[in-house]
Amino acid sequence: MTDRSTNAGCLAGGGAFYSLGIFGAWVYFWQQADGFWEYVGAIFQGLVWPAFMVYDVFHVLGT
Repeated sequence: MTDRSTNAGCLAGGGAFYSLGIFGAWVYFWQQADGFWEYVGAIFQGLVWPAFMVYDVFHVLGT
């Protein structure tokens, strides 16, 4: 018998949502880039897009 008391299935859905967000952010930031270093920055920004989003939300709420 398997132990069904864990919520491992719920965690997998969150990972899928986050990975879709990463791909979407890469597409967005890649389209905005013009030079080599901006493309490198786009890859980094795609990985940490939630931090940018939360920062912008706090900035708007604080104004």
